Amino acid sequence: MYTVLIILTLICAVLLICVVLVQKSKGGGLSSTFAGSNQIMGVRRTNSFIEKLTWSLAGVIVLLAILCTFTMPKAIVAKSRVVAPAATEQTVPADFNTPATTDAPAQ
Repeated sequence: MYTVLIILTLICAVLLICVVLVQKSKGGGLSSTFAGSNQIMGVRRTNSFIEKLTWSLAGVIVLLAILCTFTMPKAIVAKSRVVAPAATEQTVPADFNTPATTDAPAQ
């Protein structure tokens, strides 16, 4: 599922790049091609369509990014390649655990 969302995000990103490149910075863009004649969708509708398409693709990319965070696979914890040092046995002096003898008072 995660891979499908990533592929859809990339497709939307490429489409968004194409739509933005069709536009002109000062409002000309694709509508300037149809300025003389009112054939396909008209001048104002072309600008409106491209603007809506731009915002829609941006919204879809945001939505897909949020969905990707929820479907992201968990981190795989691999075994460490570093070998832990072998535990060494420490010797404890024999008198360490014996209680200290106290001189009992004489009775």
